[in-house]
Amino acid sequence: MAIDIAVESPLQDEVRGLIAELNATLLELTPLEFCFHMSAEQMAEADTTVFIARDNGEAIACGALKRHDGGVGEVKRMYTRPTHRGKKIGSAMVDLIEALARHEGLGRLVLETGDRHPAAWAVYESAGFSRCGPVLDYPDSQWSVFYEKNLSS
Repeated sequence: MAIDIAVESPLQDEVRGLIAELNATLLELTPLEFCFHMSAEQMAEADTTVFIARDNGEAIACGALKRHDGGVGEVKRMYTRPTHRGKKIGSAMVDLIEALARHEGLGRLVLETGDRHPAAWAVYESAGFSRCGPVLDYPDSQWSVFYEKNLSS
């Protein structure tokens, strides 16, 4: 298994397929009104950098850094195909997102994830994120869990 992670365009057909899988997975666990999807077109905007993990050329995971005002970066669109889970790909993705955020001088990373995503919680917590209250403009709901990490220290 040769996993490579690089910045790529989300507008590729194969990446669009990965995003569609992510959206379908989220809808199995969370009501639509509490799924905060970004389309491939939104992910391609200048304020967002998309990372794609590939196994021998096949897109198998994604993650993104979306920049907000005030030196805040948001971890978005984290997904690993079931065939590749448990191989620390999500952790590697978070590390790259954090490294880019630090390189750009962002002071804080935040994210919203679902209340039924314990594997995601483990990835974020092992990367040094702490649970917090609602971030950015997300509503406070039973379906969301929020995390933050201070990058200024």
